[in-house]
Amino acid sequence: MSFESEKSFSDFTNFPRGIRRSGRFSVKESELLEEFGTAMMEIYKGERKPKDSAEKEFAAQIHSNSIPTDPFAKVFKKYLKEISPRKTHDLTASGGDEDGDGSYDSSDDSIE
Repeated sequence: MSFESEKSFSDFTNFPRGIRRSGRFSVKESELLEEFGTAMMEIYKGERKPKDSAEKEFAAQIHSNSIPTDPFAKVFKKYLKEISPRKTHDLTASGGDEDGDGSYDSSDDSIE
């Protein structure tokens, strides 16, 4: 059988209440991750060589930039996306003032 592992997968660092209770995965996705996630992570990190065609397909899809079609690759890419750092945008504007105190002096705006 593909993705065999003796221990179930958990990531309490990123999901302190567990993958199933995080609300980010469906029931089926969380079951796949918990049951096969350890093997998928080992293949992803290169700690384990793919044993059969399903694992080879997973490895090929997980390391490519294409959209995965394999259900294992789909759920594992979703997991990787969920644990990746979020990109944030700073929406504060710089007033361009020289003194850096954040104040704006309207007397500098002269209309001619």
